[in-house]
Amino acid sequence: MIQHLKPYPAYKDSGVPWLGQVPEHWEARRLKRIARLNPSKSEVPLAMRNDPAVFLPMERVGSDGRFDASEVQPISALWNGFTYFRRGDVIVAKITPCFENGKGACLQNLPTSVGFGSTEFHVIRPSAAVTAPYLYRVTTLSEFRRLGADEMTGAAGQQRVPVEFIANFLIPLPPLAEQTAIVRFLDYMDRRIRRYIRAKQKLVKLLEEYKQTLIHQAVTGQIDVRTGKPYPAYKDSGVPWLGQVPEHWDVRRIKTIARIRYGLGQPPKEMDGGIPMLRATNINRGTICEKDLLHVDPSDVPSNRGAFLHAGEIIVVRSGAFTADSAIVPEAYDGAVAGYDMVVTALKVSPRFLAAVLLTPYVRDDQLTVASMRSAQPHLNAEELGAALVALPPLPEQSAIVEYLDAQTAKIDAAIAASRREIELLRECRTRLIADVVTGKVDVREVAARLPEEPAEEEDELEDTEETAEGEAADNEAAAETFSEEEVEP
Repeated sequence: MIQHLKPYPAYKDSGVPWLGQVPEHWEARRLKRIARLNPSKSEVPLAMRNDPAVFLPMERVGSDGRFDASEVQPISALWNGFTYFRRGDVIVAKITPCFENGKGACLQNLPTSVGFGSTEFHVIRPSAAVTAPYLYRVTTLSEFRRLGADEMTGAAGQQRVPVEFIANFLIPLPPLAEQTAIVRFLDYMDRRIRRYIRAKQKLVKLLEEYKQTLIHQAVTGQIDVRTGKPYPAYKDSGVPWLGQVPEHWDVRRIKTIARIRYGLGQPPKEMDGGIPMLRATNINRGTICEKDLLHVDPSDVPSNRGAFLHAGEIIVVRSGAFTADSAIVPEAYDGAVAGYDMVVTALKVSPRFLAAVLLTPYVRDDQLTVASMRSAQPHLNAEELGAALVALPPLPEQSAIVEYLDAQTAKIDAAIAASRREIELLRECRTRLIADVVTGKVDVREVAARLPEEPAEEEDELEDTEETAEGEAADNEAAAETFSEEEVEP
């Protein structure tokens, strides 16, 4: 269907640098000429003050246009301290990184006639010249987000898009009937793309579960990787969540087979071209992620803290959203600096075997995560990490297990990577398609008129869960950086 889309018969210069040419019968209008911005709640009649209203905090609005309208309160309870909107408005997050992540929604299907939400939303109320669904699609354009981010004001981490940017933003404006056709076509295609993405995400989830099962079976001795069968004899480990282990294996506390130290209590000065500092945000289920990697001045790293990492050491996240996650330090990060987390140096165990064990449910979930939940904010210390029990085979078997897992997980990782790449390509396709249609690069009027009516689908059938999770993780990234000052090793 996409391949058969054609451009409009005639174009003209829009006069807008980012927009370029638009169909000859379209206009380019400033948003303030066709919409009201941040309308006043004073328009709500006094008689309605006890009526119900949907409440939308930022976390209940997605980056895909969906919103959770399950929380309803009396208007009077929400009157002060929140942003007012009504059914048919468009909301756009104004604070970083929510704005860049695309948080916003068309409230055409808001269950209550009015609603209130986070003060970090701008509200756009369309006039008769523009439909709300089309206006929302305009706010999802990458150029709208890019240019808005350039105009942000305020302190770092608290920057916001000023209302003046939205007011003066020039948008492509087709006739109303064409706006409806554009939205109809994009909704139709969006549903299909999301369905494909959802299928790929389910495949990735199954592959990841299979990988974890394989690792768990190998490092707990449920199978002998040398034969592919169970061991000849087992014994009770004495640990309820571990159960039986091979008869010749030991059960040891981590502190008896490894040394644990803390990373830095205070971050060194950042420096372009400096050495990398690995933080909680760089740790993801056994891998080191380069996203948001900081580089610091090596001369500002205290020499007495043991902050420099060696390949084969293991970083364990101490606090925040990613507590108890871990990853082994690869050769590429030998000499990097440990951030606020713990560093495990293997002494009487294979480093790679221990790294695999730390990620198994019986260690991470049943021991470390449980130990970290002593307060509202998850937090793990060296004593709790050292007290964790692990099943330990002889060193030759540890090496055999690591080699087996390398071979098996490489195949699974390749399949996961291929599926994730397909997901990224589908997302890129969706972004390009929206931009081409909303800016008039292709004409969808005839195609939209032929599209069949489709029944409503369940939200979870269409939800791009990975994209939503990524947005939420970015919005809450600061949570991973918290730690208790008193527990930093002197």
